Amino acid sequence: MTIGACDTVMVSSIGEAGVSGVSLIDQLSQLMIQLFAAFATGGAVVASQYIGHKEPESARDAARQLIYISTFAGLVIIAVCLPLRHHLLNLIYGRTDISVMKNALEYFVWVLLSFPFLAIYNSCAALCRSMGDSKTSLKVSLMMNLTNIAGNAILIYGAKIGVRGAGISTMVSRFVAAVVMIHVLNPNSGKQIYLEKLCRIQIRFGMIGRILKIAVPSGIENSVFHIGKILVYSFMSGFGLAAISANAISNTIASFSNIPAQAIGLASVTVIGQCIGAGEKAQAKHYGKKLLGQAYIGMFITATTIFILAPLLVRAFNLSDEARSLAANVIRTCMIANIFFWPMSFTLPNILRASGDAKYTMIVSNISMWVFRVLFSYLISSYILYKNPQNTHLALYGVWIGMYIDWVFRGALFFGRFCRNKWLEKKVI
Repeated sequence: MTIGACDTVMVSSIGEAGVSGVSLIDQLSQLMIQLFAAFATGGAVVASQYIGHKEPESARDAARQLIYISTFAGLVIIAVCLPLRHHLLNLIYGRTDISVMKNALEYFVWVLLSFPFLAIYNSCAALCRSMGDSKTSLKVSLMMNLTNIAGNAILIYGAKIGVRGAGISTMVSRFVAAVVMIHVLNPNSGKQIYLEKLCRIQIRFGMIGRILKIAVPSGIENSVFHIGKILVYSFMSGFGLAAISANAISNTIASFSNIPAQAIGLASVTVIGQCIGAGEKAQAKHYGKKLLGQAYIGMFITATTIFILAPLLVRAFNLSDEARSLAANVIRTCMIANIFFWPMSFTLPNILRASGDAKYTMIVSNISMWVFRVLFSYLISSYILYKNPQNTHLALYGVWIGMYIDWVFRGALFFGRFCRNKWLEKKVI
């Protein structure tokens, strides 16, 4: 998250058009990134269950197949999106300002080229977590962020190449992280899961099938979620530069309040996966409750802090007073919703997926996304603009209200599924 946030903050030195361009690509690239996250989740669930079942060799086999399919996905995205980038961005963000589109196109090229490296990093980090080793991915992530910040400082402030500098720095930092992670999981590392003979490609369709049993529903769920977000961004592109910039800042800052609950969600894949692999369903339910409670505690602390500091935090961005004021108010509404609804909506489904219950979370998320987040956001904001075409600020609130309704609906259904224990009957291995 800090990579995207630093790019946004440091690019703000060239003005709102730079921030808006980076923000539009961040939303689009999140769609691609969720594909890698889905593969990583599938691989981590399978590896965790094999570790719990005392089959380390099968866990290592799952790790190799995960690296192959995630890297292949990254290369396919480049092959498809790079030559079609102009048409793609015009199709989605065609109504946006010309200067914003120019910055978006420039940034998009380098972000695309970074995807195979990000795929490798995400996969290796998930494998480390499946062994209970989250410190390694933390250290590599810190190194990746420091590389990105240093690169931004040199290329944006020193070489004065703006969003292109931010894109190059992002690509280099992800390349470095991928190389380090491959080295961390070498056969001499002493870890339960390690990567060996990657160049001797051996495709095992049975193992890939187990990974995809989790990855495909998760990938569809996450991809559709971000397609919906992109559609929301698409009709928001007519709200004006101040509203788009305020929305970009709000998303960047608000995302940091989710970190504790997201971290618990990642940890739950390891904890619940190993419990299910060992056949300990009662422990899986116990730890599920405990992890969800911890997610709520962490969310309360971060969201309360950001709610209080919102006016100060938005000053880090070189934007107009109008955009800053609007962003601070939107962030505060989001923090209130985060405290009550975010862990139930996004941490809890990871607990369900860790047992293999990925299809249910996919169905619920897709229905909720299209009905509430996309349709309600569009209807509410359109009604506001119909009443007063100049009131783009209030229309922006309408978009976020649609998102909060989405959280309430999906959270209620996930909690019901958890309480009824049907997720405990699923298995992957």
